[in-house]
Amino acid sequence: MAAFRQRALNEAASHKTERFYVEDGPVSHYFGRNVFDLDKMRGYMSQQAYEAVLSAVKFGGKIDREVANEIASGMKAWAIENGATHYTHLFQPLTDATAEKHEAFIAVKDGKPFEKFNGSALVQQEPDASSFPNGGLRNTFEARGYSAWDPSSPVFLLDGTLCIPSVFVSYTGEALDTKVPNLKSLQALSDAATSVANLFDESVKSVEVNLGLEQEYFLVDESLYSARPDLVLCNRTVIGHTSAKDQQLEDHYFGAIPSRVSAFMKDFETEAYKLGILLQTRHNEVAPNQFECAPVFCSATKAIDQNMMLMIIMQKVAEKHHLKVIFHEKPFDGVNGSGKHCNWSMVTDTGVNLLSPGKTPNKNLQFLSFYAAVVHAVYEHHFLLMTSVASLSNSYRLGGHEAPPAVMSIFSGSTLYGIFKAIENMETMPESEAGLESIKIVNSIPEIFPDNTDRNRTSPFAFTGNRFEFRALGSSMNVASATYILNAIVAQSLRQFRKEVDALTATGEDVSTAVMNTVRKFIHESKDIMFEGNGYSKEWEEEAGRRGLRAVRNVPEAYEVYHEKKTIDLFSELGILAPNEVEARFEVLNETYVKKLQIEARVIGDICLNHVLPAAVRYQNILIENVRGVKEIFGEEYKSLCSSEFATLKNISCLTNAISRDVEALVEARKKANKIEDIAERAKVYSHEVKDLMDKVRYSADHLEMVVDDEMWPLPKYRELLFF
Repeated sequence: MAAFRQRALNEAASHKTERFYVEDGPVSHYFGRNVFDLDKMRGYMSQQAYEAVLSAVKFGGKIDREVANEIASGMKAWAIENGATHYTHLFQPLTDATAEKHEAFIAVKDGKPFEKFNGSALVQQEPDASSFPNGGLRNTFEARGYSAWDPSSPVFLLDGTLCIPSVFVSYTGEALDTKVPNLKSLQALSDAATSVANLFDESVKSVEVNLGLEQEYFLVDESLYSARPDLVLCNRTVIGHTSAKDQQLEDHYFGAIPSRVSAFMKDFETEAYKLGILLQTRHNEVAPNQFECAPVFCSATKAIDQNMMLMIIMQKVAEKHHLKVIFHEKPFDGVNGSGKHCNWSMVTDTGVNLLSPGKTPNKNLQFLSFYAAVVHAVYEHHFLLMTSVASLSNSYRLGGHEAPPAVMSIFSGSTLYGIFKAIENMETMPESEAGLESIKIVNSIPEIFPDNTDRNRTSPFAFTGNRFEFRALGSSMNVASATYILNAIVAQSLRQFRKEVDALTATGEDVSTAVMNTVRKFIHESKDIMFEGNGYSKEWEEEAGRRGLRAVRNVPEAYEVYHEKKTIDLFSELGILAPNEVEARFEVLNETYVKKLQIEARVIGDICLNHVLPAAVRYQNILIENVRGVKEIFGEEYKSLCSSEFATLKNISCLTNAISRDVEALVEARKKANKIEDIAERAKVYSHEVKDLMDKVRYSADHLEMVVDDEMWPLPKYRELLFF
């Protein structure tokens, strides 16, 4: 066996199960310990300063600089008491990751050191914006950018640093991050949803979006990970033959969690609890070495920020366990990839979930109104919403009968679907309560009370009782890059809903009749987006085409939706993104696609030329020497005695020649594509010509893996990566 692979396997075998983060007592004793939440603030600042923060958190109020100084002083005191030496504005640039620039509290006056942190440092920081994706929003010589404190998300401590969740904008004020448009979309949605909610309850003053983000991920032993250049550089395997056993027995899903993995889970959960992340669920996922964790629902901004921090915590804790966490959507070919299911709902400031059907959804006019508005929004912008989750890494997963298909649809469940069909056809609505009759099994088993909807795993956007589950998001992405679009389209739809109702009441219709007529209109106009069957089926693919639903078949081509007037008008109308900011995102998406595929193409060429081919040639030479030896001993009989060697030699020669030829063609295709100045056109060429050649190279390399002596293969194989 190749020395590097053997050494990695030996190191992996030596890694033991161990706990590193153990706290005494129940979780409630240390939950939120490292968060400067509202309760802790009371002990570090005046009532005036506390109320200013409370107003900013609850109602979006402004904090003036004088009060900010007192807040900063309190934060500094708490942070230093808990071992902090630095602070940072933690922001989310257009990279699907977080960024941070650490500043020390220490300062000097009259030659003596002291700790300093004032209001201006809390409210604003000036990181260099020159090296972050900007899509043309700033010139090369305009490096300055600003991060600014977002009080809606709590400040916390991590590794001795006070982390301040922040937005990130250019020198001229354009959004350079995912948080700014998301915050604007949440405000637009709150305004529109409040207006509709006031038709039923005038006491409603605001509406908040709640999210529950399920995070899927893979674990790989760090030694095996380090022995795979493709995992190190691309976070996925660009070559690798499927294991004889993978997920076909369906025995990993919800199975007993391996002890080493369980120790890792308990450790990262402990650290997450200290940061106020209320993790509730952990389990094995479908693919070998694939797992999932999920928190309790909370406000959208907090949920997204916590998810980004959770990914960082998991990676840090994994190092202690000699593990690597892989968030890539499709790190291993032939087994399920990973998603990040986004459970999305709307809740009023009076505590009402606007997507809760209640016991009698057919009589719940408020629920019907909001549900119809969401359905209408998704229909009107189904391609934009599906494109919001389109990326190179997610394209390897979507539509592969393991994740939602590439065309958008909404699953409602038989109860709601029947109600909406009756509304559309002006029929008497069925008198059914939410939920089916209880299921009785045997006397010793309690009755099971099922929800009023099943969970359709093939639907990209399914209603699951009191929320929508947007299942198409990729596991590595920042959810804000999709939720700001979802929030925006629903806000636009709710605005239109209220406008329609007002127009009808102006003609003399009572409010209830006007609302029901608007619900009927919205359902009729958007019924084509509703589908109750198998989203993986060929029949649905054909039916979706007949309904005029656009599928994301090619990622760069899908990005053209950001150039459509309908999209630009949506963001401009709601004040979420200016046209130049929309264009910037179009540029960044294409640039990111090209760069990631370019890296993958280089890596597959490097692995094949420097790892695969040398191993194949060495084995080929051994076979040749074996044939010569047989010939010397048996004479002309060697031809019949060495028939299998001849076949293997011929196979290896064909495959190695194919790899050499296709890698050379791949290099030329990249060179040709890189000459195209327009980034969108370059991305399209990469998505066809470069990607197709990579598939050809992989085909040959994967087949070589099956004929070259296992002892000589240089890279850890799938059976070793997935079953450590």
